[in-house]
Amino acid sequence: MIYFAAFSSPEMVASPAVHDRSLRSLRSLQSLQRLLAGGLLVWAATAPAPVQAQTGSSNPVRIGVVGPFTGPSADFGVPMLNGIKLAVDEINAVGGYLGRPLELVIKDDTANPDEGRKVSQDLMKEKVVAAIGFCNTGVAMKAIDLFQDAKTPLIVPCASGTAVTAKYPAPDSYIFRVQARDALQAPFMVDDILKRGWDKVAIFADTTGYGEGGYNDVVAALAAKNIKPVHVARFALGVKDLTADLTAARNAGATVVYSYTVGPENAVIANGKKALGWKVPQVGAWPLSFPNFIDGAKDAAEGALMVQTFIAEPSNERRASFLSSYTRKYKGKVAVPMAAANAYDATYLLMYSLLGIRDGNLNGKAVKESLEGKMKTYYGVVSTYEKPFSVEDKDAITRNMLVIGAVKNGAITFAYPEDAKRNLIIQRKQ
Repeated sequence: MIYFAAFSSPEMVASPAVHDRSLRSLRSLQSLQRLLAGGLLVWAATAPAPVQAQTGSSNPVRIGVVGPFTGPSADFGVPMLNGIKLAVDEINAVGGYLGRPLELVIKDDTANPDEGRKVSQDLMKEKVVAAIGFCNTGVAMKAIDLFQDAKTPLIVPCASGTAVTAKYPAPDSYIFRVQARDALQAPFMVDDILKRGWDKVAIFADTTGYGEGGYNDVVAALAAKNIKPVHVARFALGVKDLTADLTAARNAGATVVYSYTVGPENAVIANGKKALGWKVPQVGAWPLSFPNFIDGAKDAAEGALMVQTFIAEPSNERRASFLSSYTRKYKGKVAVPMAAANAYDATYLLMYSLLGIRDGNLNGKAVKESLEGKMKTYYGVVSTYEKPFSVEDKDAITRNMLVIGAVKNGAITFAYPEDAKRNLIIQRKQ
């Protein structure tokens, strides 16, 4: 049995009636599809023959997916893909788009910018109506012009680099995102560390597009508080030893290490601190929740703090249902819950936008305008999405949806008890 918590209506906490509410929610989606289908049948009866054929078609609606499903970033690329597949399976179980099943066209970018561009070019030949993807900011930035030029809407569920949704003027942009951009994550974490009294900050950032953008966002967030970092370390991916920079940061009096890099390099930082006997906290963006950090650093990862949109605790019926469905389908816990949840919600938002196109003409411009318009409210896992996007705003996640996560006993939990309580109520976009 699949629980369709994605369509549950009120922001309610978990209860024994989850199953009944889920069935009512499923019927709600079916009713919406019947309503749209009815309108389409009336319209199609008077439409030109070629358009009637398109509307009545049972051909699949093709959706592109791009991400790192092998290679160094597969630890969060695979959960992203699994979240998308889970949503598509649920959607197809109730009829897809007006009787047309959704079909995924999956491309592996291996976390390599050149490969990401190549597979995105291939995707443009596959007649997809839209795409979901990119985990790595550097890969996304190498390829998003292809989607923009082709007028193929792209929803990014993982890559958090601020530039991803800032590259094009918002009214013209076909690039959307269901992820907290770094320009949100950095000030959120800076506020937290200053509240804790950690005002001597050492920044460790890699030299990828992700690290560069994150470094700039952290520096800007600190500058807004009239603070300058006491030490800055920049390094390439693959670095194995940062002892010299860690020693310099310690000598500069740093009280916290703010890292902006991916999992393995985060582990190098944590293990380097441990080897030096330097017991200062490590904080950063969401890669500190990745298995290749937690498993790579082991006890040195304990206590690390990071920004999260979703923590895998069944705090309400939607999240309990999502986690239950995911673990049942994929035979185990979610490796990176935030990647899976963001991607799951992104898939449903795309589906809701398609259901808003009543003439069956799923061209890029129509999908873009539907995403920007007034869609039916989607009661998602990360948030309740009343108007996630607009002509002027392509980012669905706002600051009020963020929480601070912490590594505890090798898992991610809430850093603050009050956040765990607040998480009982799903936050809406501000």
